[in-house]
Amino acid sequence: MLVDCYDSKGAEVYEIVLKQVFQDLQLSRSVKDARIFVDPREPVFIIAIKADKTPEPVLIEDLATYEYDSEEDKTYIRIRDETYLPDLMKKLWELEGRKNIQQPSRIYIVIDQPQHDIKGLLVHDPAATLKRKIYDAIFRILPEGFRVIRDLSQGQIVAMVATDELLKEEWIEKGQAMVEELKES
Repeated sequence: MLVDCYDSKGAEVYEIVLKQVFQDLQLSRSVKDARIFVDPREPVFIIAIKADKTPEPVLIEDLATYEYDSEEDKTYIRIRDETYLPDLMKKLWELEGRKNIQQPSRIYIVIDQPQHDIKGLLVHDPAATLKRKIYDAIFRILPEGFRVIRDLSQGQIVAMVATDELLKEEWIEKGQAMVEELKES
């Protein structure tokens, strides 16, 4: 973790804030590295965070078996692993509507008149969840009033340049350089 600021006391404060936000959001183990550049005289705030690798996405086949009955026009799902059952239910409600989903027991789900094929249905994406948490952390760390933002995120690196004025090209270049630095680390 590196905080670059002309004011060493300010840099220390941002490092403490960063660590506290990571702890609050339980990100400490999920982040490989982070860089912050802040200069209130300009004013500019640049942050780049490299996420750690995440497990593969969880598909419906990873946690359940299912079968479509054409005579009844129903899909029957049997849950083998309940870990992601809430995520599965949410996805099914979005896909088929709540009124078409029944759960007669903890491990059985029935879809009445299914409109979509659930083969390969993405139930949980750890990488997307981690990125959402990192964005949440960044918006907690950004200085108040810095609402002009350029997202420079690439792959597993989430990066932003923020200011309360017009963005300068040199700031965007500095942000891109920080992203490249994290890619190499």
